[in-house]
This record gives sequence, structure tokens and C-alpha cells, in this order.
Amino acid sequence: MKLTCSGSKNSPTYYVQKSIRIGSRTTTKTVERLGSIDEIKARCGDADPIEWAKEYTKKLTLAEKESKSGILIKYSASMLIDKNVRRSCNVGYLFLQDIYYSLGLDKICSEISGRYRFGYDLNSILSMLVFSRVLIPGSKRSSLNDSQTFLEQPACDLHQIYRALEVISRENDFFQSELYKNSLLVADRKKEVLYYDCTNYYFEIEDEDGFRKYGGSKEHRPNPIVQMGLFMDADGIPLSFSVFSGNENEQPSMTPLEHKIIRDFDASDFIVCTDAGLSSAANRKFNSIQGRGFVTAQSIKKLKGFLQEFCLSDDGWHLPEDGRSYKLSELDEKEDLEKVFFKDRWINEDGLEQHLVVTYSIKYHKYQQSVRERQIERARKYVGSPSSLNKKKANDPKRFVVQEHCTCDGEAAATTITSLDQTQIDEEAKYDGLYAVCTNLEYPASDIIKINQKRWKIEECFRIMKSEFKARPVYLSRKDRITAHFTTCFMALVIYRILEKKLNGAFTCEDIISTLRPMDMMIVSGEGYIPAYTRTDLTDALHDTFGFRTDYQITSPKNMRKILNLTKRNQK
Repeated sequence: MKLTCSGSKNSPTYYVQKSIRIGSRTTTKTVERLGSIDEIKARCGDADPIEWAKEYTKKLTLAEKESKSGILIKYSASMLIDKNVRRSCNVGYLFLQDIYYSLGLDKICSEISGRYRFGYDLNSILSMLVFSRVLIPGSKRSSLNDSQTFLEQPACDLHQIYRALEVISRENDFFQSELYKNSLLVADRKKEVLYYDCTNYYFEIEDEDGFRKYGGSKEHRPNPIVQMGLFMDADGIPLSFSVFSGNENEQPSMTPLEHKIIRDFDASDFIVCTDAGLSSAANRKFNSIQGRGFVTAQSIKKLKGFLQEFCLSDDGWHLPEDGRSYKLSELDEKEDLEKVFFKDRWINEDGLEQHLVVTYSIKYHKYQQSVRERQIERARKYVGSPSSLNKKKANDPKRFVVQEHCTCDGEAAATTITSLDQTQIDEEAKYDGLYAVCTNLEYPASDIIKINQKRWKIEECFRIMKSEFKARPVYLSRKDRITAHFTTCFMALVIYRILEKKLNGAFTCEDIISTLRPMDMMIVSGEGYIPAYTRTDLTDALHDTFGFRTDYQITSPKNMRKILNLTKRNQK
């Protein structure tokens, strides 16, 4: 603070003022009007008024530095707010930004920028796309507009974003490999077991093209799709991904991505865990060499007859760390509800020695039974309306409906007889509660079960991208820009998963994202930032984990600049 004087030479007026920063400019604010010499004399008595005023200014300066009592902000009910001046900003992205810079994505962008000649800031565009995908997902245009609510606003135009997408696509493999290498310094990557699965994303278009093709949509939509294959580690952090046309078989997609992991990620001996849809003989054999292994779901219905009998037999079941042998018919429905029983043996299928592990759970039995009962109820409606029957799919309730065209005497029926197929219902009921996996590992059955039980995390990855990050429908048409879109979704998922891990898995995805999105602060011009969000256990955990706080009653511009610098500090 400083003592200033204004007015005429004969009747000066003294003020205590201080310099404040508003955005990129500095201005002066009056803290207190001391008044004329006579007014000051009335306050200081016999002391020299100028010397008293100077000393008083020093005391105010010291008091401001030492005081923790807060700042008095005056508002007027008769004054309009200024036009085109931001009055709030989002700071929830700062926690994502901290991880973004910890992963060295700014340096990756800098290295890529050195290979090209473009005038835009690749790091600013990429970080905006990644943060927007988590907090305010939408189209590229809406992401640019909505990101203006961030504390720091990206400086780019829409056409530069589309140009940047082309570069991101071209450097997709480089981004993935460097991101993985840098992540090793930020999180413990458990790459001994890798999980792989595929999903697809639809486009709101009617005609397919060279990349967007008609295929089996996971959401049963009639739109063209593209497919994504994703590898993640045992903690659910994505490792690598690829995108391919919607009409391609997903089984061959796994091996090329494994080759990339072996080549670019310095990883060669790992176990791949997949679902039954990706468990082709070729994939199993590929992961039976050079120290690799596989754990894959196995359809009991597709096993040979004697193996089906082994899986369905009543006796020979065990519990982990229990030497007893159990019979399924003797289990107690209440006492054994949460237990998972197993039996195992070695088999030779497709010229490959495999360890077959079968599990049984009363809880899973009840779940499958309830699902089928709901489908039977739907099937009964088709019995009453046979004209609605058409081609039956694997899990369609119509599979429980049978149509007969003759009487019980073998004569031609005048009408078609439609009824429930009890034989089909009983056949499927035999497998309730049973689940099988095949592996080439000589691990105890209990360890193999634990490996397979984590496969739900990759399904959660897809759910987060589709539901929370709104990765579909996709509003891009060119293959390179579509690839770049999924690259930014992939990066957003990596950053989110690391954030989740830093919070020790204590909060759900919905809780974390719904907390970050409305984490806004009021901007008090020249004074600082006031939280406009609710402080909770989750916000406390975020601040404690990342080492800065935005939940004081007011944060000064100087301290906010320190927070910004902290989140951009390379922490490798």
C-alpha cells in the first residue's frame, strides 16, 4: 500500500491505495480516504499529519499481510455489473491438469510441434479437449465454447482444433507409448495381467462410408459404427487402444495391438484376460509363447460332451483354501450364498493344452434365473401375438417361443400353434450359476478366478467413456479426426483412472465427476476468488491429495497464480 495525494496544492486530499491485478492488467484501488490535512490532524492530535499518514499506511500494509480475518467487499444494489466481464470460473479441471502435466503431455506436445510447422498451441488445444471430455463433454465446437468457463481459457479457434486433430491422429502411436512410459513415474502400472475387450460407437448417419460401417451394434442401433479395442492394466488404467471399421471381426484386433505393446511399451511377458468373444484359437496360441499367458472365458455349451458332463456334475466342487469336496445339491442357499465353488482339470482343445476352471455361485444362479424369468414373461407376449415373431437372436426372448404347424396326430394344422418352448427353457436352466474359463497357466484355480474377476473393470472403462464422457454419438466423418477423437477420450480416461487411484478408490466415478463439474468460484475483481461450490469429504480428499486448496473463503489472485503454477509443474 502507498500514501497518495490528489486535489489542488492548497487543499490536498490524502488516500491509502494499493495496486491490484485484473487479468493481465494492473490498476489502483483506494483502500481508505484519509482526507484533508485538517481531517488527518483531527485523528493524529499533535503528531505531524504527513508522518502520521505514512506510518498509518505502513500499519495497514503490515496488517493486510498478517491478518487472516478476511476482506470486506462492498456491493451496491443500485449499480449494474459490467458488461462482458466474467464473474465465475471452474477450477475442478485443476486436479485433472495436475495429472496431465505430471504425465508430461505438455512435453509430448512440444516434441511433436517441433516436427511440424503450425501456428497454434497443440498443448493448449489437447488439454482443452481432454479436460472438456471429462467435465463438459460435447462436440469440438461446444468444447471450445464451454472451456471458456475454465479459470484459464484456451486461446485457439475452431479451425485450429480440426487441424490439431489431424496431427493427434498421425501421432496416435507416439502419444500412447510416451503416455505409458511417463505414467510409470506417476502410478504403479500392474502390467503382469492385461485385460482386453472391444466395444463400438455409433454415428447419427444413415449411409456407411469407407470407415464407418454397419455392424453388430452393442446398443442395437441401426447406425453405422466404428469399433474400439482396448487394453488396460490390472488397476483399470488404460494401456493402449485401436479403432477399426464396424464391419470387421473383433477377434483379429487383439494380436496387432499386442505387437504394438511388445514393440513400444517394452513389455513381452504378460497374461491376457479376455471374454469368450475374443477367445479364438489363434489368440490363445499367440499368447502361449514367449512367456505370455491367457485367461479367457469359455462357453460350457461349446465344450465337448464329456467336458460338459464334467462341468454339470453335482460332485467334485471345492472352495479356495479348503480341502473338502462339496456337492451342489447339498449346498445351503443362505449359508453358501456368497461363496464361489470351483472344479478344474486339464484339457486338450484346438491342439492346445489348457487348464479348464469352472465356478458355481448360488448368487450367480439366482441372477441368471431372474433374468431368464423376465425374458419368459416377454416371450409369453409373443405367444399371444405370433405375427411379431421374426428371426431369433442368441439372447432374444423369442428363443423361448416355438411354432408348430401340425396337430398332435400328425395331421396338417389349419393354423400355426405358438407356445413356450419348455425344452429350451430347461436346457438353459442347466447352466445357471456356472461360469468357465480356460488358461494355459499352471496357477492354482483360486488365482485364476481372481484374475478373471477383475475383467469387469474394462467394461467399466467403456461405460465411463460412453456415459460420463459422452464419447458417442461421434460427430466427425474423417477417419483421422475420428481416431483423434478417441485418442483424446483415451487420454481423458487415463487421467481419470489415475485420479481415482490417487483417491484410493474411496469414491465412485459418478461422485468424482459430479463434484468436479460444478466446482466453480466467483471472481471478485481485484480481490480474489470465492468458492461457489459445496465443501464435502470428497473436495477435502482432492485438496489433501494434490497439495493445494481452493476452498478458503477467498483465494487471492497471487495465491491462485501459485496454484496454477503448481498444477503445471512437471512432477516426473
